[in-house]
Amino acid sequence: MPHTRPDGRFTDGVCGACLAFDRRASIDWPARREQFLDIIQQHKRHPVYDCVVGSSGGKDSHFITIKALELGLKPLVVTATTDILTDIGRRNILNLRELGVDSLEFTPNPVVRRTIMRIALEEVGDIEWAEHCAIFGLPLRMAQDLGIGIVLYGENPQQEISTGQGDAPNATILDRRWREEYGGLIGLRPDDLVGREGITKSDMWPYQWPPDRAVPVFGLWLGQFFEWDGQKNAFLAQSNGFETWPAAVVGDGVNYESLDNAVVGIHDRFKFLKFGFGRATDIASLLIRRGRLTRDEGLDFIRRHDGRLGRSYLGVSLESILSQIGLTMSEYLEIEDRFTNPAIFRFEDGKPIKDSDGTPVFA
Repeated sequence: MPHTRPDGRFTDGVCGACLAFDRRASIDWPARREQFLDIIQQHKRHPVYDCVVGSSGGKDSHFITIKALELGLKPLVVTATTDILTDIGRRNILNLRELGVDSLEFTPNPVVRRTIMRIALEEVGDIEWAEHCAIFGLPLRMAQDLGIGIVLYGENPQQEISTGQGDAPNATILDRRWREEYGGLIGLRPDDLVGREGITKSDMWPYQWPPDRAVPVFGLWLGQFFEWDGQKNAFLAQSNGFETWPAAVVGDGVNYESLDNAVVGIHDRFKFLKFGFGRATDIASLLIRRGRLTRDEGLDFIRRHDGRLGRSYLGVSLESILSQIGLTMSEYLEIEDRFTNPAIFRFEDGKPIKDSDGTPVFA
């Protein structure tokens, strides 16, 4: 895990995520399970539903739903549709319902969504900015409006894949403060877009945090109460009908991660351009600290997969994605170059030097 990760913190050369993982050995997980059930009961307000599952339809959404059902809870699954939903993503959303749950799917105005995607890519280098806002907003808003007190989310990313600062890595609750600091806003707020290119305040409703009310709604990180393992989650989801990609996905090297959104490849590419690492580094780190890869094997995995951007992602062509948000290939490549970090990659005459695959070369 490189020191270029935002909010990174190392102690004697060991990243905070590894230190947090080591501390799991001393956690009383049965006690955490009871604590979780107590919280659910304390905040149960709806006559039918115990909680909402915040969902995109992926492997973790499946795992959370399966765990809730195993615990005897009655969840309402609320899916915030991704930016450009893939065919396999749609099939997995349908499969999630077949686990035996009531569900709602909210799809924000796609015309406005595509405008937001382009603005966010151009200004903060994150084509998935709108999706981050929606997944950390819509399920909570729907829960609040329906009178359901708690929304279940997966792992606290500040603990599982980041190194965190302050009390964020140990947080059990996803609240407004966490969303503002770590929810992927990166300096761009939903209100900043009102008035831009015809975007109205009502257009931004799906991306806003719920308004303050006397009885608040909040998210719970399930990974703080039950041992979290993304790869095992994928296996459990598969055994319950979740569909994986038939080959390693370009940029991350596995076949079970981020299958619901065609723009994930671009998102991960910009992460690599900004910080010198991408999703393959995250996945390798998770597997190394669980003893499933050696460090040398992980480095080889990263060299083969990290930062790559194919001509298509999960069957959707790069040109098609760009045309939907109003960009040509040349305009997109100019944005890539602008966000490529000169402290990490080699430049010549003001332009990043790239290999035969179009990936920037490290300095």
